[in-house]
Amino acid sequence: MAKSLLIISRQSPWSGPGAREALDIVLAGGAFDLPIGLLFLDDGVLQLAAGQNARALQQKDLSANLQALPMFGVEELFYCVESANARGLGNLSLDEAQPLAVEHITALIDRYDQVITL
Repeated sequence: MAKSLLIISRQSPWSGPGAREALDIVLAGGAFDLPIGLLFLDDGVLQLAAGQNARALQQKDLSANLQALPMFGVEELFYCVESANARGLGNLSLDEAQPLAVEHITALIDRYDQVITL
């Protein structure tokens, strides 16, 4: 049986390669039917902000990758409510992501065999 994997994405979409790398790992794991989850935490919740303009920063838009996650069998998507509130995010672009209070993050991590934080 394949080990389950949780990716914790803590970087904003434009601060470096971490956000893209986290999504690439999740998409690859989903393509191989790996039990995988994705948690957006701290600045990582900024990836879920609606109405981002990647062209203004001459970056590649991550929103298409986010929208493709369910097609790759990745259905365990979470975001930290406190992180989102601290950054003024009331309108998130990924409806499939489940809100998670900070006090439940440890229990989520314990559900997975391996955890990678980017």
